[in-house]
Amino acid sequence: MYRMGQYLLRDSRVHQLDPRIKIVSVILMSILVLYGEPVTQSMITLFLMVLLPLSRTGIRPIQQALKPMLIFFAFLFFLHLFFTHGTPIPPFPSWRVTLTYEGLYTGAFTTWQFLLLVVTAAFLTMTTSPSELVGAIERLLRPFKRMGLPSDDVAMMISLALRFVPTLLEEIARTRDAQTARGARFNQGGILQRLRAISSLVLPVILSTLRRADALAVAMEARGYGGGDRTMLQELSLRRADYVAMTLMGLFAGAGFMTCTSLGQTLWPVFSQPS
Repeated sequence: MYRMGQYLLRDSRVHQLDPRIKIVSVILMSILVLYGEPVTQSMITLFLMVLLPLSRTGIRPIQQALKPMLIFFAFLFFLHLFFTHGTPIPPFPSWRVTLTYEGLYTGAFTTWQFLLLVVTAAFLTMTTSPSELVGAIERLLRPFKRMGLPSDDVAMMISLALRFVPTLLEEIARTRDAQTARGARFNQGGILQRLRAISSLVLPVILSTLRRADALAVAMEARGYGGGDRTMLQELSLRRADYVAMTLMGLFAGAGFMTCTSLGQTLWPVFSQPS
C-alpha cells in the first residue's frame, strides 16, 4: 500500500529527469495553483493527467495518497460552503449559517486547489528518491552559503521531514489497529464519539514519533554523521532531456501565469513601467 511521501522505483522518463528540474517545476506549479483562475487549474489538471502515464506510477498510488486527506478536503469544502456570505441557494432558508452560491463556488475551487497541491507533491516524492532530493536541495541552496545558510544541513532536514511522512502515516494506522483490537470503535456512534475516539490516537502517535526520532538521531551519530560540506556519490548534471523538460515547463508556466488574473494584475504595473 502506497503512503504519501514514499518513493516508487520505476523506469520512466520522469524518474530519469534531474531532481532540480522537478523541484523547481513543483514550486512553479504550486504558485500557479495558488494564484490561478479556473482556466489555470484546468490546464494544471490536464498536465498532471498527461504526466501520470509518463511517470508509470499508476492511478492507485495517487488515490492512496489522497485518502488520508479526504476529511480535510471535506472540512475545507463545507467550511466555505456554510460560512461564505452571498446569495442563498433557493431551497434553503436564510439563517445565520446558510448555503450560498458564492460559498459553493469558493469551497469547490479551494478544495480543487489543495487537491492539485497534494497530487503535485505526490508526483515529486513518487519519482524522486530521498538521496536525489537531498542532493538537489543542497545544490539549489548552495548559492545561499555566502549568506551563512548551511545548505547541507537544511537539505538533510527537509529530506528527513519528507521521509517521516509515510512513517507517521504508518504509525497512525498501526496504533489505530492496535486500539481497534482492544475494543475501540472509530466508525461507530455520532460525530462527537468518533472525534473522541480519534483523539485517543494523538498521544500514542506523538510518543512513538519521538522514540523514532531519537532512534534516528542515535543511528546517525553511531555512523559518524556530522554537519558541513559533503560529497555526493553521483554529481548532478543536466542532460538533453532535462533541457527539453525545462523548456516545456517554462512555456507551460508562462502560459499559466498569463491566465492568472490576480497575479497578473499585481505584477503588470511593476513590469510595465518604463525603465
